[in-house]
Amino acid sequence: MNGPTPEALRASPSRGHACGPAELDPRHPDGVAAAGCADGGAAQAPAVRAQGLRKAYGATVAVDDVSFDILPGSVHALLGENGAGKSTIVKLLSGLVEPSAGRLWVHGSPAALRSPRAAHALGIQTAFQEMTLVPDLSVLDNMLLPYAPQGPLGMIARRRAAERVDAHLRSLAFEVDLRAEAGALELAQRQKVEIARALWRQPRILLLDEPTSTLAGRDVDWLGGIIGQLKRQGVTVVFISHRMREVREFCDRLTILRNGKHISTGPADALSDDEVIERIIGRSLSQAFPPRPEPPTETRPRVLEARGLDAGRARGVDFVLRRGEILGVAGLQGMGQQDLFNACFGMTPPRAGQILVDGREVALGSPADAIRPNIGIGMVPEDRKTEGLFLKLDGRANATLPVAARFARCGVLSARAEGAAVARAFAQVQVDRRAAWTPAGAFSGGNQQKIAIAKWLVAQSRILLLFDPTRGIDVGTKHELYLLMRRYVEAGGAILFHSTEIPEIVHLCDRALVLYGGRVQTELAGEALTEAGIMRAALGGSESGRSAA
Repeated sequence: MNGPTPEALRASPSRGHACGPAELDPRHPDGVAAAGCADGGAAQAPAVRAQGLRKAYGATVAVDDVSFDILPGSVHALLGENGAGKSTIVKLLSGLVEPSAGRLWVHGSPAALRSPRAAHALGIQTAFQEMTLVPDLSVLDNMLLPYAPQGPLGMIARRRAAERVDAHLRSLAFEVDLRAEAGALELAQRQKVEIARALWRQPRILLLDEPTSTLAGRDVDWLGGIIGQLKRQGVTVVFISHRMREVREFCDRLTILRNGKHISTGPADALSDDEVIERIIGRSLSQAFPPRPEPPTETRPRVLEARGLDAGRARGVDFVLRRGEILGVAGLQGMGQQDLFNACFGMTPPRAGQILVDGREVALGSPADAIRPNIGIGMVPEDRKTEGLFLKLDGRANATLPVAARFARCGVLSARAEGAAVARAFAQVQVDRRAAWTPAGAFSGGNQQKIAIAKWLVAQSRILLLFDPTRGIDVGTKHELYLLMRRYVEAGGAILFHSTEIPEIVHLCDRALVLYGGRVQTELAGEALTEAGIMRAALGGSESGRSAA
């Protein structure tokens, strides 16, 4: 087998000592001093030490003079807003980019990580949020890249490889068809394949770049179990997440970055959630969620309805969305919520049932039907990078593409009218005005999501379908999106909203539907709209809520 051997990758530092944080020692020839141990045992070098790291892309400085230690066998959170430098740190440790200045040590030895292979040789593996799977290859082929076992003549021993990969996946309690094309899998399944592939290579240091941004419920618990097992084996895990609940549950220590600079490193339990958020964004958030007004009365006009809707996994779904309302849709992954949203946007043809807009049945054969002015539905999909935006086009083109014809006169696009509409929408979502002429792919995930939402403001959509819009978004930008959602419905819009983060459903929505087995298990409102109530219904239990409006 090419690449690092399993034995070399599995070798782990000695364990069993309660060691304090290492200190930088300028007298040491490498600037390294081992961590002090409370029990007087042999000191251990940090699993990773960064000293004075800097990474610049021309005039843009992504990481600026960052120094911190990651202790061996720990689960270390790397926190910060989008654009704070977290992903750049991961790329530096993965060997994808080289630092402009500064030094790295891995398990006490200076490390020159000039390529992914160099990182692999030191036992560093990465599961990326922006997944590196090849969509046209099978799950098996993706798992084997780039270290497939070879037979005597240099051919890949596929049968033996398939048996080993299958055994590996079963050991992770992960079932997936090895023959399936990676691109045909659901987003969460692809993320789990990405994680499983990194584990297949038996890392000493595992970098998890926002692994739960596409996972929910039981899949997050699945990952938590794996992280716990790796920690018991002495594997060091670097965990990037915007979800504080997961940081509290999984992580021992944390490092906070802001604007490319190191803010603090220390035990995860040394700071409260509010203190962590304040250090991440450089200011306090007086309230994570905007105040929720009195729920809309049933006299408000019905703008979007489903009656007995069958589409994909959704079966017999009934709901009513009223003007000025945020209606939540909760449920464990794969319970039909995505098919429900797709049907309401003309992407999944219903097998049975009706969709009504303003009380009139409509036939949504495609998204082009949904965005017509007399219907006015816009959708922010699950994966903004592949479904919501053209990353190589600038923000202006992305924002006007669905309705470009509205800015044309006699077949000629009015640049002035288009530019004015985009400027108004970008001001509403508070995205940098540079987005108008800069490729969308150059921006952080939060700003990309703002562009995806601005597109439907330009289209003057009065109904928004938001499918997990805060996925992979930092806490500061989340707060801005929460405020934007509330302003939108207060101005007369209506939102159908799905989130994998249950607190968002509880605190943002006026009512919530909980799907189980493709059907509406219950509807919750008022005091019944709680995290416990949602989870009980999502697991198939009953919960007394309120009847459909």
